[in-house]
Amino acid sequence: MKQPVLASIYLSLAAGIWGGMYVVSKYVLDYIPPLTLVWLRYGVALIALVLIAAMKRERPPTRGRDWLMVIAIGVIGYVISISLQFVGTKWSNAHTASLITASTPAFVVLFARWLLGEALTWRKLVALVLAAAGVVVIVGLGDSGESTLAGNTALVGAAVTWALLSVLVKMASARMSVLSITTFAILVAFVGMTPMLMVERPGLTAVQWNAPVAMGVLYLGIVSTAGAFFLWNKGMEMIDAGIGSLFFLFQPLIGSLFGWLFLHERLDASFWMGGALIVAGVAVAVRSGQSA
Repeated sequence: MKQPVLASIYLSLAAGIWGGMYVVSKYVLDYIPPLTLVWLRYGVALIALVLIAAMKRERPPTRGRDWLMVIAIGVIGYVISISLQFVGTKWSNAHTASLITASTPAFVVLFARWLLGEALTWRKLVALVLAAAGVVVIVGLGDSGESTLAGNTALVGAAVTWALLSVLVKMASARMSVLSITTFAILVAFVGMTPMLMVERPGLTAVQWNAPVAMGVLYLGIVSTAGAFFLWNKGMEMIDAGIGSLFFLFQPLIGSLFGWLFLHERLDASFWMGGALIVAGVAVAVRSGQSA
């Protein structure tokens, strides 16, 4: 199987898992505070990844430069970006968050041009415009709840830092395995998130544990964090960062679809039109990757 096709599968699966994560998170967040849930996600993911790494006899980075890269990925992507996303969504609204999220691939293209020297072709620009337009069509341009400057600024920060993460992963994968990068970056994130629990200090002890909540935490940790982060990093290793980033826009598409299937949310014509634009944009991007 050609690398762009395999990378497309990995990235689509990762974005699809993150899109569907909304359904599980919506339930679990009724019982567990957000920062506490992120910390638990990383803890569960770390256990799963360490077990897999041990079976694969994966070794930790040996050079200081590699450790600096892993620490940067963990702090910038898995601590700062995720935290800004939570803060931004809390102070803004889901509608605005979806629109600002659509800017992530544009930042990836800029970082990839600057740090990786990737060419900025007309095909990439067309693909970016088509996919971003698809998100706009799905969520609309009108206001849908209160939005604050602080919230919007945090969301932009989340988009920029996730874009930088994607490019750093591609740089790091030239010297380290993706499993090693993912495992040790999540270790960094777990340690980095621990002090943040002070904000929600009573949160963990006050969790109302039951079977669905426990299953939800395991799913978020093993599938949505360990699995999806690995798939995203693996896909970004195999394809141009500017092309791979467009798969990030599958999240609102898959999220809306799962909301329709499991939460009985309504889908109108704009969803199908926007979805078609996102798919068209990704198809143009992958075609450019195959012809490059």
